[in-house]
Amino acid sequence: MKKTLIIAGVLGAFAASAHAQSSVTLYGSLDAGIVYANNAGGHSNWQQGSGSVSDTYFGLRGSEDLGAGLHAIFTLENGFDLNNGKFAESSTMFNRQAFVGLQSDRFGAVTLGRQYDSVVDYLAPIAAVGNTYGNNLAAHPFDNDNLDHSFSVKNAVKFQSANYAGFKFGGLYGFSNDAGQFSNNRAWSVGASYGNGPLNFAAAYLQLNNSPTSANAGGAVSSGQGNNFNLTAETQRTFGAGVNYAYGPATVGFVWTHTQYENLLGGSQGGDAFVIPTGTNLHLDNFELNGRYALTPALALDAAYTYTDGKVKGSNGTGDPKWHTVSLKADYSLSRRTDVYVEGVYQHASGELGNAGANVAMINTLTPSTGQNQVAAAVGLRHRF
Repeated sequence: MKKTLIIAGVLGAFAASAHAQSSVTLYGSLDAGIVYANNAGGHSNWQQGSGSVSDTYFGLRGSEDLGAGLHAIFTLENGFDLNNGKFAESSTMFNRQAFVGLQSDRFGAVTLGRQYDSVVDYLAPIAAVGNTYGNNLAAHPFDNDNLDHSFSVKNAVKFQSANYAGFKFGGLYGFSNDAGQFSNNRAWSVGASYGNGPLNFAAAYLQLNNSPTSANAGGAVSSGQGNNFNLTAETQRTFGAGVNYAYGPATVGFVWTHTQYENLLGGSQGGDAFVIPTGTNLHLDNFELNGRYALTPALALDAAYTYTDGKVKGSNGTGDPKWHTVSLKADYSLSRRTDVYVEGVYQHASGELGNAGANVAMINTLTPSTGQNQVAAAVGLRHRF
């Protein structure tokens, strides 16, 4: 009897030890509110919005301790519309991230699957969108630089270094998975960041390649993917850098990105097609100034201004579209995980879109305006778990 109790105790200890070395976490964010736009396709529009500030999603994240500072890791993450429960990408459950890999405490992590690129990993945390202030409506026109992580990359191998005294770096390669068409719908990116006390720097590069004659929906990135992959082109190159500085309750930052679309294949905004002539080249520079001030531990004010300077060239005409986007947001935390917010966004457009005519305002995720100006306002509730 004593031997049986001893054996049971030893087995129980081993089970507890194994359980302590492995973990699976359920996490996510739910964001819902009321959104008003003064001009959505020529009409005022009141709507219930999902993800006006930050995306609505849930995920599973796991880690197993393999010993000697090595861990097996995985992430499965699904984005969806809180209003109707539909997946953000049709017929795809884990449409944000789905990967598995190995992580070393000393060197970093190698992962395989569907993942975000280096612009999202390193540069987005300094911008007004993404993970910092989480203001989707304030993204740069049609999220041309993917700072608002409108898409993730499939068939991807990624390396992310460990944190070396504040310095981190990494890269990603997304395979086309197309026999005989190695470069048809592939993606690659690199990035780095450095944080030392109140000062943070970051830089990143992203390139997408598509064939204008042979669509490869199973490749790295595809039209209609994720939250809202807005523009497709034969080649897309995005690079940028940013810096922010924190002083007491205030943080101020600056981000610059440059995106080149060569031979546009199509475009949409807020689920609606907008007119930019296909077959043209569109180059965009985004200059963003952002800031946050914590009035109290619970109440914070965010603001951002972005000037987007564009150039259109090609057989379908030339143009110089420009956008000025201003956003203001107040966020009040009811608890560590639940907050309420009110925000407003104003955008003014000018210039021409080649043979398509005058440029129009198009606040991110909303139906484009029929004129040069668009105003949006939102009030909502967000819960993170």
